[in-house]
Amino acid sequence: MKLEILLLNKTKEPYLQQGIGDYQKRLRRFIPVELVEIKVKKLSTRSDSEIRAYESSLLNRRLTQGSYRIVLDSHGKQLSSESFSSFLSELEHRAVQTVSFIIGGPLGLADEQLHKADTVLSLSAMTFTHDMTRLILLEQLYRAYTIKVGTSYHK
Repeated sequence: MKLEILLLNKTKEPYLQQGIGDYQKRLRRFIPVELVEIKVKKLSTRSDSEIRAYESSLLNRRLTQGSYRIVLDSHGKQLSSESFSSFLSELEHRAVQTVSFIIGGPLGLADEQLHKADTVLSLSAMTFTHDMTRLILLEQLYRAYTIKVGTSYHK
């Protein structure tokens, strides 16, 4: 199994870039992970729904065909770190080839992305910036794999 994380635009803050790089490197010991940064042009004269539809079309073009889609949304299911680890293990046992995590932009995701998702997941009841979400997701993925192999990281 491999993981891909679809992101709109590059991470802006250097401290977040550093953390993202660190967890991406750590994760490589357990599973291949690719960050797919999708450049989005500014559409300041468009409505929020038009911007989300445009972003959704960009995400669809870059998504690996046939992948298991996990959309991050504040209304999604919340899992403990242990449950998340078990969930990923279950996907591996089902021989899922690619798991695609989809993170929206500042306006969130279009309804189309939510409806096409295999799983809608929430990292917290709290709201995070889309840049911060990237780091939190990678840390939780790393934590999930350390739980799976039994290292002392998750204590």
